[in-house]
Amino acid sequence: MNALTFPILRLLADGKFHSGEAIAKQCKVSRATVWNALQEAEKLGVELYSVRGRGYKLPQALTLLNEQSIAQAIGEQRAWFKLEVHDHLASTNSYMMKKLNEGLAHATCVAANLQSNGRGRRGRNWQAGLGASLTFSLLWRFQCGASALSGLSLAVGLALIRALHSLGISRAQLKWPNDVLILNSQRVPEKLAGILIELQGDMEGPSAAVIGIGINLNLPSKLKQQIDQAVTDIASAASQSIDPNLLLGTLLKHLAQVLSQFEQQSFTSLRDEWTGHHAFHQQAVRMLHPDGRETVGTVVGVADDGILLVNSALGEQRFSSGEISLRKAD
Repeated sequence: MNALTFPILRLLADGKFHSGEAIAKQCKVSRATVWNALQEAEKLGVELYSVRGRGYKLPQALTLLNEQSIAQAIGEQRAWFKLEVHDHLASTNSYMMKKLNEGLAHATCVAANLQSNGRGRRGRNWQAGLGASLTFSLLWRFQCGASALSGLSLAVGLALIRALHSLGISRAQLKWPNDVLILNSQRVPEKLAGILIELQGDMEGPSAAVIGIGINLNLPSKLKQQIDQAVTDIASAASQSIDPNLLLGTLLKHLAQVLSQFEQQSFTSLRDEWTGHHAFHQQAVRMLHPDGRETVGTVVGVADDGILLVNSALGEQRFSSGEISLRKAD
């Protein structure tokens, strides 16, 4: 990526017009160099306004991530974490998975101001834009094997709920196994955040979890049109503006608390609290199978290992996350 692209985007983060001449003077480069750097930004999907006689601006002001501000928001537990903030990454999870074998430290958090090729569950892309989404990955090393990490995605979801509720987004709820959503005024579920966990290690020995999280901050209509499901964002759900640095710091603080409890006491100790936030608990649902089959039933809870329990025509059935997709029944 052009080395000047993000320094210029930081200048434009105030949402005001900046002339090409003024930017060039501040960066000590030519106006042509400025133009080339901003062309690179547009190739990455950054929307820019360019008006003759006025210069360049972003559609709106935005707050970029800053390691010091994130650490301050974490508070007393900041010493637990090693923070890496990148201007641009294709995928924070992919970046972290490549670094695992290089001895990446426990509780390393990698965040990107712009993620251009994020991944979601079941091979989907995670749509993200500059200022539109908060995307980060957290490395958590466990002494237990991967076989003991059943229910981890549910525990992570609970940490997100605690953090969001503490910031005043009280309508946030969970959707098994790895989504955070909000029911709109018509009671239609809209996705606010998603979780993607990738594991490395032996089934019985030490293991590492790369926990990828994407949260919609302020989605422009153009980006919403590229998403194949109903979505919402922090800007719509919160009663006041929330600094993404505060949001990330608060999330990490709650993740540290929940993951420590999960490691010591398993998901069993968190199950009742998780169930209390499940949007579809005691609701009629459809379970969509990879082969096109569909199971209709009523959610009655989750087991100690995070398995979803559904009462259907065949009696109580157990569903693991895998490739199963949960939908609210019509």
